[in-house]
Amino acid sequence: MAEKNNTITDTNFNFPGQKNVYKGKVREVYNINDEQLVMIATDRLSAFDVVMPKGIPYKGQILNQIATKMMAATEDLVPNWLTATPDPNVAVGHLCEPFKVEMVIRGYMSGHAAREYKVGKRMLCGVPMPEGMKENDAFPEPIITPATKAEMGDHDEDISREDILAKGIVSEEDYIILEDYTRKLFQRGSEIADSRGLILVDTKYEFGKTKDGKIVLIDEIHTPDSSRYFYADGYQERQDKGEAQKQLSKEFVRQWLIANDFQGLEGQTVPFMSDEYIETVSERYIELYENITGETFVKADVSNIQERIEKNVLEYLK
Repeated sequence: MAEKNNTITDTNFNFPGQKNVYKGKVREVYNINDEQLVMIATDRLSAFDVVMPKGIPYKGQILNQIATKMMAATEDLVPNWLTATPDPNVAVGHLCEPFKVEMVIRGYMSGHAAREYKVGKRMLCGVPMPEGMKENDAFPEPIITPATKAEMGDHDEDISREDILAKGIVSEEDYIILEDYTRKLFQRGSEIADSRGLILVDTKYEFGKTKDGKIVLIDEIHTPDSSRYFYADGYQERQDKGEAQKQLSKEFVRQWLIANDFQGLEGQTVPFMSDEYIETVSERYIELYENITGETFVKADVSNIQERIEKNVLEYLK
């Protein structure tokens, strides 16, 4: 994978006590002594379940730092896996056994839900969607529409609560906790977004079990990769006029890809992304960070990211 040296798109570290490495679409997770996980947020960009050929400068740092702040802002409600962030791109936490479902929760009919609704479907993951809704309207109350976790390169699949329980993917006892945590997190996430002039439209949460059987929040939370945000200002006017909503999410990348004839379908090739385009994506991510957190983004030193990460993680593991 060719990369400008100011991005990190692949890692091959060898940390003391390292057991194995799991490489997801965007994150690489190092298992240390079957006790803790070192999770590195790369600058890879994934859309339509396909990883784009070029990294986005600062994207990993942005996702990692938003997720860290959001975990701190919700840990009074839901326990999470995180124990430390030794580097801007790195989170360290408890080794967990992940549940094989993603808990997707939607406050508004957007994205995938809207695409399904347009083709006439009124059930999503076993949950009814009311008649007479327009794209980006709020649901009467948020709906949980889970998805099965796909292996690298596969698409996540919608699944209903009934199927999850019937197939024994998650026990009913655990699933009730996952639903409860999902609703609490979404409520808090919506309040945080509201305080920033944003609307949390939909998001996904992932959970795992620690060695002592405790269910905790893992992975990322309320980032522009896992969530969709609208600007609250002008939302209603845009809905009334049937205009598109002003979004804060990576939807702008999806829209650009669709406009360039790519939706991750068989036989389609990823359109060329110029350095100028990559730069604009990076700027959008920085804008997302500042809007979501209400803080100015401080760029980490990217003169040699691999070296910086390795040094910080080794220092921490000592």
